[in-house]
Amino acid sequence: MSLAITPGQRADCTQFKSVLEKIRVPRLGAGRPHKKPDSLAADKAYSNGLVHDYLRRRGVRHTIPEKTDSQAARLRKGSGGGRPPAFNQDRYKKRNTVERAINKLKHARAVATRYDKRGYVFLGTVTAAALVIWLRT
Repeated sequence: MSLAITPGQRADCTQFKSVLEKIRVPRLGAGRPHKKPDSLAADKAYSNGLVHDYLRRRGVRHTIPEKTDSQAARLRKGSGGGRPPAFNQDRYKKRNTVERAINKLKHARAVATRYDKRGYVFLGTVTAAALVIWLRT
């Protein structure tokens, strides 16, 4: 649906907004493509205020576990700390689909080792590997 290439030392959560804005899901009939997912599942790396606020503004339901330190800080504040974020454990279990897809991408040697110097060339390599996976299934 959407790919973004970043340097290895860059945190994934910094690219969250740009990846979500690239999503375009074509409709079956006539009309413009969908630009937002119905729901989203992410790991603890995306459990911060900026991500939660962005998803709330766009009206996207999400399942993101709360970080332990955030939970402790919220509990320290008592009733002023607010409610814990909603968490659907059954929906979160389906997140492993993404992890398995990344694992399949890394079976391609050029993706796993990243020999390409330029980002746009590596994006092409990852796209080609994704197409091969898609065609095999």
